[in-house]
Amino acid sequence: MRVFRGLPTPESRSPCVLTIGNFDGVHRGHRALLARAVAGAHAHGLPAAVMTFEPHPREYFAQLAGDITRAPARIANLRDKLEGLRQCGVDRVIVEHFGSHFAALTAAQFVEEVLVGACHVKHVIVGDDFCFGAGRKGDFATLLAAGREHGFTVESMPTVADADGGRVSSSAVRDAIEHGDFARCAELLGHPYTISGKVIHGRKLGRTIGFPTLNVRISHRRPCTTGIFVVRVHGLDGGPHRGVASLGVRPTVEDNGRVLLEAHVFDWAGDAYGKLVRIEFLKKLRNEAKYDSLPALTAAIDNDAQQARAFFAAEAVAAAHAAPPAGSASTGDDIGI
Repeated sequence: MRVFRGLPTPESRSPCVLTIGNFDGVHRGHRALLARAVAGAHAHGLPAAVMTFEPHPREYFAQLAGDITRAPARIANLRDKLEGLRQCGVDRVIVEHFGSHFAALTAAQFVEEVLVGACHVKHVIVGDDFCFGAGRKGDFATLLAAGREHGFTVESMPTVADADGGRVSSSAVRDAIEHGDFARCAELLGHPYTISGKVIHGRKLGRTIGFPTLNVRISHRRPCTTGIFVVRVHGLDGGPHRGVASLGVRPTVEDNGRVLLEAHVFDWAGDAYGKLVRIEFLKKLRNEAKYDSLPALTAAIDNDAQQARAFFAAEAVAAAHAAPPAGSASTGDDIGI
């Protein structure tokens, strides 16, 4: 998969089938849209391309207004978004910087400069709520008319619903994560909720109190959730590994507002610096808290670790009860298949 940081340069431009969106989380609704785009690209003998934005347009306007809380919390970092798009078979991703210039493009300019001029689109597929251009004045009908004028076709993808008829959306995923409902989140995403990143050097405070951690920087300021979690860590030797993690601003240790993901991995020792790890969220234990002393913080972490170990012990018991007895025959063997 080829990734463009900004619109393709003239020498990199070639016809494509394009879909456009933020794709935060790359959930089941996104994946249905991407599957249709990839199938359409194959039918046309063209690459499947995605245009996405960094920062999120609503984040840009929230920063402009001086109130970042107006922006939606982030489900995924850019690395995880790109990995989700790659898994869906996308050939090209255009990560367009959403700033003052892009925000000011009218719907007509977006079509002429971006879709036709930079992307050379032959077919565009979008969600049924897609809007574009300054003031969100362009919609599906606008895009259809532009396609007739400029020689590309346009297709709309209906909303994907869950088993109960609810809309599969980034908002629904955010709500599930915020409420610690990781089972519901996995249903919406089509896979467990994870955050990936390279392990960086930290203050190394954890090792002095008996709880060394893997530190992963969170690039965005507003993750969907913060707190203490039971996790499973992928990407280390002999894994996956069980652990407990903190996601947040570490109020007892620092006061700079920077978000960090720290995972203490049970019964593992090694050099993880520079490794790409993926941290899977299983259960929220509690919210972040500020403690008056290091001993109080240590006691809280010890309690969190005990709860996490109890969670995994219960999980193992449940799995053992669910498994068929050793040596038992399958249904197929019973009936002679």
